[in-house]
Amino acid sequence: MSNIDLIIEERPRDIGDFLVGRLLPFRKKRMVGPFIFIDHMGPAKMGPEHYMDVGQHPHIGLATLTFLLEGEIMHKDSLGTEQKIAPGSVNWMIAGNGVTHTERTPATLRDGSEHDVHGYQIWVALPKEKEDMQPEFHHFDRNDLPRWKDGTTDFTLVAGKGYGKESPVPVHSDLFMVEIKTEDEYLLHTEGQLFGEIGICVVEGAIQACEHHVEKGNMLVSKLDDACSMTLMPNTHVILFGGQPLPEERFIYWNFVSSSNEKLEVAKERWRKKEFPKVPEDDSYVVMPEIHR
Repeated sequence: MSNIDLIIEERPRDIGDFLVGRLLPFRKKRMVGPFIFIDHMGPAKMGPEHYMDVGQHPHIGLATLTFLLEGEIMHKDSLGTEQKIAPGSVNWMIAGNGVTHTERTPATLRDGSEHDVHGYQIWVALPKEKEDMQPEFHHFDRNDLPRWKDGTTDFTLVAGKGYGKESPVPVHSDLFMVEIKTEDEYLLHTEGQLFGEIGICVVEGAIQACEHHVEKGNMLVSKLDDACSMTLMPNTHVILFGGQPLPEERFIYWNFVSSSNEKLEVAKERWRKKEFPKVPEDDSYVVMPEIHR
């Protein structure tokens, strides 16, 4: 009997700067734990004819987690933050009651040469009692995160708790995000190590889970909370994420997440009236669409 509830294939989405592979939300699975949105960016070639230039846009009710595998992105926000993110490091922005930010190719990479950008843009819904908290921004370098080996397999705890360790990323609910890279075949156990719903993104390589052989570009969702075992093939790269589901339903409109449709309407009107805080010295402005995601 299969313990795999769902296999989700990345669906291409054009976000203006390049195509991404969207994993969440999915019509049959809107969230995994508190994770409500996951875009796989790239790999995409950046160069003189095509840089990343995402103008200022707003968020409420969520925390954004940016995790790069290749390339660099410069983050600026309405809190006054200016932080470059590099592979293996984490940008964690808590939107709370409202924040605005931009994401661009750093000036140091606008020299006429080409480079790749590859990574994940993730939203984590905030608990209901934290949805209106004041915005915050936190950055953690690669070496700030718990890292360990089991034989020839490398683990990094990106956020939350797992495998008896805790990431310094200041999360507000029970969750986990773990990066795993293999050199040789590896039997992965999560029972007693990761708690709550479990999603597995196959970045490279392949995994064998029950009777399913799943290759890169797909995400598995485990049917059994807290219990999942699978074989990772040699030279495989996966990201595990999930945690305890939030007790209330979450609604999404554009870049806004909330347990209340009324709060979404207020946020939409605030953005139309340009009442959100602005990124300093940036006049760019992303127009809100009139359709749901």
